[in-house]
Amino acid sequence: MSLAGQGFELTAAVIGFGLVGYWVGGHLGNAPIGLVVGALLGIFGGLYNLIRSSLRTIEQQEQDQSGSLRDE
Repeated sequence: MSLAGQGFELTAAVIGFGLVGYWVGGHLGNAPIGLVVGALLGIFGGLYNLIRSSLRTIEQQEQDQSGSLRDE
């Protein structure tokens, strides 16, 4: 996945969870708290996916490099 795709995924997670938190907070009568909690969940979830994707990319690159060294 490209860097732009990873950035978009992080942004979408923050906005999506923020909107859900705002909606839930509005129904419970504490809109600002719901928005903050939703945004924080989006940040943590988005960063988790970003780190997981980055580690997977690094692992694939290391495997590709070790495979190309064996071919030589």
